[in-house]
Amino acid sequence: MQRTQSPVLSRLARLNPTAVFLAALAVVLVGLFAPGPAGGVLLLVLAGGLVWLMSVTWPVQAPATRMLRLVMLTLLIAVALAKLMVG
Repeated sequence: MQRTQSPVLSRLARLNPTAVFLAALAVVLVGLFAPGPAGGVLLLVLAGGLVWLMSVTWPVQAPATRMLRLVMLTLLIAVALAKLMVG
């Protein structure tokens, strides 16, 4: 492990990518189908985790990847705020 690498990142790197994808998908689906503000809050928590992960990995990403991640994050936040406003 490098000196600058956090223990959280090294633990994330050891996780099974398929399991992480399925867990994130499950959280998104629960957030989308949960009624009212509960789903919106769950999606905002997920967005916060993604913001942290993006800020750590930003320097090593290609510009096209950065743009795609920003678009997806914006959509996630928009859906979360829409759920909070409606509920």
